Amino acid sequence: IRGNDVVFLASMENPRNIFEQLSVIYAMPRYGARSLTIVLPYFPTATKDRVDEEGEIVTAKTLARMFSATPLSMHGPARLVIFDIHALQERFYFDDTVVPHMASAIHLLKEQLALQDGPDDIAIAFPDEGAWKRFHRFFEGYPQIICHKVRQGDKRIVTIKEGDPRDCHVVIVDDLVMTGGTLDECTKVCFAAGAKKVSAFVTHAVFPQESWKHFVKDKLDNFW
Repeated sequence: IRGNDVVFLASMENPRNIFEQLSVIYAMPRYGARSLTIVLPYFPTATKDRVDEEGEIVTAKTLARMFSATPLSMHGPARLVIFDIHALQERFYFDDTVVPHMASAIHLLKEQLALQDGPDDIAIAFPDEGAWKRFHRFFEGYPQIICHKVRQGDKRIVTIKEGDPRDCHVVIVDDLVMTGGTLDECTKVCFAAGAKKVSAFVTHAVFPQESWKHFVKDKLDNFW
């Protein structure tokens, strides 16, 4: 390690593994690393990034504090690379002792869209306004559809707020999918509004308890 540029590939979706990885990350600069880059493709606590009522814990901020405790290397602060974080403003949760770099995998989707038959018929849909704010600038030139999501207990009610999916190949874009309930409802409303095909793209497919099996027999044309 001493005198070298070190890249550490981290995976922290399982809380049981966080401590052992942080222990190694904190030790790298002390062993003389010239620079340290931490690649954390999926920031697991990022979906909890704000307080809606008193008493809730912003776990995105908690994990950011842990990374911010990384000692300086010879060349200064560690660089933290995250792909398609839930909200870009989470970069401000980190102290100056670590430099967050917000990368994206959207270019991989755009490469696939260019290979589709009838690319002029593609419309990009977002399952909620948060996804639209996060990704709409990547898709200038495509018709865009914005859905509106309301939660009632475990039930999700999705409606089309803006845009027209009629006769389009609709591609739903989001940063992550958990069980896929919202994605499923968004697919249904697009078909009901006249979409000829529906596909989906997410950077992070979490799918706890094998909930991905629901989509194996689904009507999605592609799931990237």
